[in-house]
Order: sequence, then C-alpha cells, then structure tokens
Amino acid sequence: MESLSPNLFVHDMNETIRFYKNLGFSLTMTVPEKGDFVWAMMTCGAVTFMFQSFASLGDEIPEISRNKGGSLLFYIRIKEIRKFFKRISTTCRVLKGLEKTFYGATEFSIEDCNGYVLTFAEDEA
Repeated sequence: MESLSPNLFVHDMNETIRFYKNLGFSLTMTVPEKGDFVWAMMTCGAVTFMFQSFASLGDEIPEISRNKGGSLLFYIRIKEIRKFFKRISTTCRVLKGLEKTFYGATEFSIEDCNGYVLTFAEDEA
C-alpha cells in the first residue's frame, strides 16, 4: 500500500470547497474541469481529500450512508497548531479546543461543513 485518500460524500460541493480552502487546502482536480463539480480533490501538504456529490453517486453503491458525516474521525498532523487554531477557530464549529493529551500531543477537533470530524495534532517541543 502506498497512500490513503478518503473520498467523502457531500451535499454541497461549493460549500465544501470553500470550507477546505479556509483550512489551507488547494483545489487540485475536479470533474468536470469547469462548471458544477460532481467530484473534487483538495490537498494541503501531504494530506489529500476527495469529495464527491451524493447526486453523482445515485444508486450505484446503496451501502454508502446518505447521512451527514460519518462514524469516523480524520486525524491530521500539522505544524504550528496554535497559530492554525487561532486562524480557523472563529470560522468553523470547534468540538474540542486546544489541549495537551496524556500521550503528549497538542490537539483540537472541529466539525466540517458536512458533519465530518477533523482532529488536528502536533507534538510540540
């Protein structure tokens, strides 16, 4: 195995792209290339997310839940966590503020505009 790139299903592609751009992600690929996107890839450093509209999925894989969010959490390691938290904390729903964990990481968690939970972490010196 070489990499993992989650493909998250979303109801509003434009809102999703705006949300992730605010976190520092760049739009790297879309289908179609212009117009109303049904799929998009966004990256920030070594982290890649793919987003696909529920509408484009149709009835293709009925096992995929059509509910908001999912029973998972994305754990993203970053640098300068306090600076990043300060920049984004007023523009999104913070589920858990900055805290030092028992295993030594500084973390915080947010909910994205689709109900997915993102936890950001840094091993501060």
